[in-house]
Amino acid sequence: MGLTWRIAYNFLRDGRAQTILIIVGVAVGAAVIVFITALVNGLQGNIVQRTLGTQAHIVVSSPDLQPLVSPVPSGTVDLRAADARPQRLRSVNNWPGVLDVLRQLAGVTAASPIITGPAFAQRGAAVRAVAVIGIVPQQYVRVIPVDKDIVQGRFEVGASQILIGNRLAQDLGLRVGDKLRVQGASGGSQVFDIAGIFSLGVRDLDQRYLYMGLKPAQALLGLPGGVTEIDLTVHDIFDAESIAARISRLTGLKSESWMTTNGQLLNALRSQSLSSGLIRFFVALSVAFGIASVLAVSVVQRTREIGILRAMGATRRRILAVFLLEGAAVGFAGSVLGAAAGAGMVWAFNNYGPALFYVPVPFALVVESVVLATFAGVVAAALPAMRAARLDPVVAIRYV
Repeated sequence: MGLTWRIAYNFLRDGRAQTILIIVGVAVGAAVIVFITALVNGLQGNIVQRTLGTQAHIVVSSPDLQPLVSPVPSGTVDLRAADARPQRLRSVNNWPGVLDVLRQLAGVTAASPIITGPAFAQRGAAVRAVAVIGIVPQQYVRVIPVDKDIVQGRFEVGASQILIGNRLAQDLGLRVGDKLRVQGASGGSQVFDIAGIFSLGVRDLDQRYLYMGLKPAQALLGLPGGVTEIDLTVHDIFDAESIAARISRLTGLKSESWMTTNGQLLNALRSQSLSSGLIRFFVALSVAFGIASVLAVSVVQRTREIGILRAMGATRRRILAVFLLEGAAVGFAGSVLGAAAGAGMVWAFNNYGPALFYVPVPFALVVESVVLATFAGVVAAALPAMRAARLDPVVAIRYV
């Protein structure tokens, strides 16, 4: 193997101009792969974080009410038209037991009961429609970290303390410490103190959401002791759909994942991943063709040297190994330089770019690009290497 390495090194050194050019080409390809992949992954992570930062991964609730239609005898044509039933506010049956079961499911990291429903926030003559969300604070922040989005006051909900969005506070002219009357759809009302003001970064949510304790929300919405939803987070967000399906089969409840409620977002993420994969594939393909063309020329240029080596006892396998090692060497050297250049481009983007989001460069991505380029180099060298190995030494020595 040592002799094989020396022969490959001498061939690369003798054609140093070609070697440098192909290494630069491989480096450009590897840099593009690292930069584009890191950029797309960073963009996807930012989009998912912003989207899922304000909603649960899975929402478990009571199944929809179905119209009551009497069955018809077998073989009878049913021409009746059944209207859909209106969906009223209902509690999840035996929600404490369901909550215990959900917390023990594989893949589920946190679960929190909530009660949510429509209400009206009133201050003087100003009235706004809001969505009341009753929570257990210590459990809810493990699902949605609202405590990190407080811009004024403190994160505190209780018998008389509530949290409101900054847009709602602006509309009603409220500050921390002011009082706000909230009237539920069932007719009950209560005056609360504003303990904190949050900003979720979504205009509609900051204008409508109103957080309060679980028991005050139950009294306000007319569901004493009940909850309308159980919110869950999962370890792998892309397993949410399968976990939601398992929950539906296990409990018989309605279980929706973020992948169902954000179908357009999921399609956009898949399209981005597909485009990134296509870019990597075609860049790797162009690198492979570049290496193959250079080594093909090298075989032609070194036909006589190959013939001499064969006449001196070099086997076909050794000649094959020489050119495969050349392909691996230029692929590895170029990919290392390219990966470093790609990481440098990402660093420049993070420090001097538009600063819209942070782009990480995982070490696994660098290793993947190096392995991919090296493998492409070996594959690209296969045909020239086989051609060199098949050369007849007598004909090759006579080649001028």
